[in-house]
Amino acid sequence: MKTLKIAIQKSGRLNEKSVELLKNCGLNFENYKSSLITSVSNFPLEILFLRDDDIPEYVQDGIADIGIVGENVIQETKVDVAYLQRLGFGKCKLKLAVPVNSPIQKVSDLEGKAIATSYPNILNNFLQKEDIKADIKTISGSVEIAPGLGLSDAIFDIVSTGSTLKNNGLQPFADVVSSEAILIGRKGEENTPLIQELIQRIQSVLRAKDNKYIVLNVEKVNLEKVVQLLPGVKSPSVITLADENWVAVHTVIPEKDFWNRINELKGAGAQGILVMPIEKIIM
Repeated sequence: MKTLKIAIQKSGRLNEKSVELLKNCGLNFENYKSSLITSVSNFPLEILFLRDDDIPEYVQDGIADIGIVGENVIQETKVDVAYLQRLGFGKCKLKLAVPVNSPIQKVSDLEGKAIATSYPNILNNFLQKEDIKADIKTISGSVEIAPGLGLSDAIFDIVSTGSTLKNNGLQPFADVVSSEAILIGRKGEENTPLIQELIQRIQSVLRAKDNKYIVLNVEKVNLEKVVQLLPGVKSPSVITLADENWVAVHTVIPEKDFWNRINELKGAGAQGILVMPIEKIIM
């Protein structure tokens, strides 16, 4: 059987979450912090630990079969790869920002100005769409200090919380691109059995993360009202209790609806609500 190769970030904001995801998929591997490559003991998979900028090209060229990388990196490197699965972590935005006291207030004000960035291709595409000519200054790291040093009038960079911008006297004024971690594959080879099996594992973990398993007790006279609030994966399970006037209801609800749904259930007569995390959901 062929051994699959997956490339993930060796260090940086996506490394920890990528490793956590793979381990939650039931993959056993060790020594990943001190190695550039490690083998999974219970699945035909090798994990390559690379610079994030190198991952898309490694996948495009077939050195790695699949990879986990930020969508912003894919767009910047202009590679031709298949998007296999959005992973829901590593979310951020690429924004334009200027000093707090800058006269630049809107995108059109960037005409003729200097903009520092580590993402010149994404920025250039955006400026072309906006029909703006600006001087793009490509900088590797510490982009936020460029205006203070007189290197640029504005910056274009990743923003997660905005604290780094604030600490450097900058404020964002335009969102350009949203990004998150993506599982990518080489085009034309994304439907191989091993890749599809790994995708199924990943999807089961992602579904579980987004949902909660709940058990509640309710009088039969209130059962219909409660069931209408609980669509579940298909439909709730209803189990008769020792008291023939009561039943136990088992189901799954989305994490995003959790607190609102709990309050609605209590209002409909639900009692003894038990909430549990889910490890996997396989459809």
